[in-house]
Amino acid sequence: MTRSLDDDARYAAVTTRDRRFDGVFFVAVSTTGIYCRPICPARTPGRTRCAFYDSPAQAEAAGYRACFRCRPELAPGNADVDAIDRLVAAAAARIAEGALNDGSVDELAAELGVSARHLRRAVEARLGVTPVALAQTRRLALAKQLLQDTALSLTDIAFAAGYGSVRRFNAVFAEVMGSAPGKLRRKHVMTDEASRGATSRGATSRSRDELTRPRGAMSRGETSTSLDRGAATSEFLELRLDYRPPYDWDALLAFLASRAIPGVEQVAGGVYRRVVHLDGAIGTIAVRKAAGRDALVLAIEPTLVPVLMPLVARVRRMFDLDARPDIINSVLARDPLLARLVAQRPGLRVPGAIDGFEAAIRALLGQQVSVAAATTLAGRFGAAFGKPLATPASAMTPGTGLTTRFPTAAEVVAAGATKIRAIGLPAARADAIHGLASAIATGNLRLDARDLERFVGDATALAGIGPWTAHYLAMRALHLPDAFPAADLGIRKALGGSPREAEARAEAWRPFRSYAVIQLWTSLGDEHADDDDDRITTRPAASRGARRRARGTVPAGATRARGAQRSHAAARARRRAARRVLRR
Repeated sequence: MTRSLDDDARYAAVTTRDRRFDGVFFVAVSTTGIYCRPICPARTPGRTRCAFYDSPAQAEAAGYRACFRCRPELAPGNADVDAIDRLVAAAAARIAEGALNDGSVDELAAELGVSARHLRRAVEARLGVTPVALAQTRRLALAKQLLQDTALSLTDIAFAAGYGSVRRFNAVFAEVMGSAPGKLRRKHVMTDEASRGATSRGATSRSRDELTRPRGAMSRGETSTSLDRGAATSEFLELRLDYRPPYDWDALLAFLASRAIPGVEQVAGGVYRRVVHLDGAIGTIAVRKAAGRDALVLAIEPTLVPVLMPLVARVRRMFDLDARPDIINSVLARDPLLARLVAQRPGLRVPGAIDGFEAAIRALLGQQVSVAAATTLAGRFGAAFGKPLATPASAMTPGTGLTTRFPTAAEVVAAGATKIRAIGLPAARADAIHGLASAIATGNLRLDARDLERFVGDATALAGIGPWTAHYLAMRALHLPDAFPAADLGIRKALGGSPREAEARAEAWRPFRSYAVIQLWTSLGDEHADDDDDRITTRPAASRGARRRARGTVPAGATRARGAQRSHAAARARRRAARRVLRR
């Protein structure tokens, strides 16, 4: 939140165009009736003509319209860590995904477990606007971006932005923006403004010929592998997603690459690609870093346009684009160890997930095996219970290997635990996966929760899920900023001491413990990231034994025999300890 900043401090940020405050607040100019981002390249207005607002919704409620030059709709938002009230954070997240496009405030309140009156009062008290006004601002922002950056028809834009009719879209847009949508497009698409930003915007501002070229056609000099080189193809709709620097794109991409599910995800050539299944729509997306801008470029297959609003919200969450690295790093730097790590990698983000259920299954498959083995199992799981794409993405974008959509919770429940075991899982693990899918399908476990302690309690009540898995899910599937799997051996290796000592030390890192975890994992290398106790203890021993056998210094089977002897010795020790307890 920005309540600690007074207006003079905000004006100082505007005059210096400080990127740390991009999207944190907005400045409105009384003489023009326009509100801007703090980094707007236009001439800085006089102090007496400026008013400051925490959100675009507040500025629009005061009668200002968005600037066409700095484009407030592209500004990064405020992550959940900035919100004081969990209810408001949950409501804002659901509204960003389009909960009020087809639903009502009453329905959203019921979903969140409160009354509609309480929800309205809470949102107004924290954000200064009603839930309906917040939803309208989100719809307008997306519509304005689509108008200026794509060649979608006005009808497609209206429905993609969440409007029930084109007439309603035209009326609201003209009222707030002061111009009809069609007039805005004619005035601002490929004007001098676009010419000035063409180089920095990269592939997000293409010519109208490129945007309207028939699917599969290529321009002169373009090859079928242009997307692999980071260029755009006419098969995808592209949107720019801004963030606050610094942003360690390479580290996040490496994390995702080692965990990419075969057939569902792929990382290659600096681009993340995956199959998306959202509200019945199925298609592929590609995400890459924009050239010369603090932004990512999201390429979307046209079949996903009907779910564009929730998809954009999930992509922003997956790539942690709304984080405030200045605040996060200042909190973590209080610890001497983290201060050194933050100085080395100030742009690390917490990788999230587009599909929370997929991330949950991936976490359970990763118990007691290496990251590589878990990835193999996840590929088998997707192939066995997911659905093949009608037109594999590899046919559209050669070399991607995207062929499968991941199964839903209901499909996994219907398959049954016996079929889950058949992919090569122990019975207990298969039962745990089936139980997790049942809990998610029935709504007993929600993957959009914002209360960390409650989620951990609900998750650990299920068979096969302990605190480590629950906190890992809170980090990846729920994208909660304060999760902390204290028993993780990677964390214990980096910090030393016991899980209890790690938890005590991490209290000073609240509410950003998830970011501390990523820093610690990165410092150890990806081989130690998201490792539970069993994975770390078994993998190095096996690899050492294999190397010794390859050199001929250890007879075949000797390492396994010694491991069995150690297991038997440990079991005898546990039995002796139990007998001592019983004697007492």
